[in-house]
Amino acid sequence: MKHNIKKLPDLELEVMQALWTFKPPVPRALVEEKIRETSPLAQTTILTLLSRLVKKGFVEAEKQGRSSAYTPLVSREEYLASQSRRFFDKLCKGSVSDFATALADSGISREDLAELRRLLEEGEL
Repeated sequence: MKHNIKKLPDLELEVMQALWTFKPPVPRALVEEKIRETSPLAQTTILTLLSRLVKKGFVEAEKQGRSSAYTPLVSREEYLASQSRRFFDKLCKGSVSDFATALADSGISREDLAELRRLLEEGEL
């Protein structure tokens, strides 16, 4: 896992989530199509966000004819693990009991709590 992966702004994270949906390299048009399912972002905005992600080292771009295709350099799992650790350290000060209390107070469903308990008991976490 890559350590110290910086937190992405919401729109850049939305682009990463679109990229993680597909097998790379992902054509720009496919990224735009996926994002437009949930957000009315302009093509130029999406291109700007992709450029920022390339500059930050989250994504690699390769020319495919007149367009580009993108490959995530940070996996969804790496990003999630890094941000989970960051949340745990910053907001919970590394306290498992504070984290568990916050999780329980968050409105998480009983089914989700049961799933978490099962994963812990079976050693899958």
